[in-house]
Amino acid sequence: MKAKKSFGQHFLTNEDIAAGIADGLLSDNGTQSVLEVGPGKGMLTKYLIDKGYDLKVVELDRDMIPILHRTFESLQERILEVDFLKLDLKEVFEDQPFMLIGNYPYNISSQIVFKMIDHRDLVPQMVGMFQKEVAKRIVATPTSKAYGVISVLTQAYYDGEYLFDVGPENFDPPPKVESGVIRLTRKKEDFDIMHPKLFKAIVKQAFSQRRKMLRNTMKSFLKDSEILGDKFFQQRPERVSVEQFIWLMNVVAEHTKGDLDKES
Repeated sequence: MKAKKSFGQHFLTNEDIAAGIADGLLSDNGTQSVLEVGPGKGMLTKYLIDKGYDLKVVELDRDMIPILHRTFESLQERILEVDFLKLDLKEVFEDQPFMLIGNYPYNISSQIVFKMIDHRDLVPQMVGMFQKEVAKRIVATPTSKAYGVISVLTQAYYDGEYLFDVGPENFDPPPKVESGVIRLTRKKEDFDIMHPKLFKAIVKQAFSQRRKMLRNTMKSFLKDSEILGDKFFQQRPERVSVEQFIWLMNVVAEHTKGDLDKES
């Protein structure tokens, strides 16, 4: 079975790396349920089965379904033939928590992360392989060039760890980019994000012109406010921590006096 460009497929061929990705899951978060995204031929799947997880897989490529059925008897009735981005995550394990894992299609990997964040009450942990540039961005810290929107929005809810690099030679066909595996673990103590839509809008606006200071990019949220003269707003967004963005959200919420139309 050849990889399909339309699905962003690059089949992992290195057994040690597949085992390493499976080992990245830490089953100390109260659940043994696991959803694998894009199992393909099942290179990672077999290691998850060997670990005894309550496993389901979601695969959009219909040509892969017969292969999975033939290879893994335990997956009968546990293969979801649907686009992950359209999947109702509450229905996967009957509204019970599960861990997320996969060699994610690079063309939708960021969307997978954002969907996980939207359903963070269901997903205590995620392990996945991404394009290395994206993986680094997700776990990047303030002052680094990689730090941006996905860094802040992810780290507001999850603690991130970069686990290891994966070279192109470990795939068929080899991608034109390096890959990286990360683990995201839901924070034990949530930040108090009272207005998540507003928070997201502020972060996106701040990084939309990342070379400009906040006093310029935040004008649309804090119009005519004297607080824009504060030293804090002389910073560029890559120097602003997650906690500071949350503080900024609260400032904007107070300034709008409960009118949060800008959340949309």
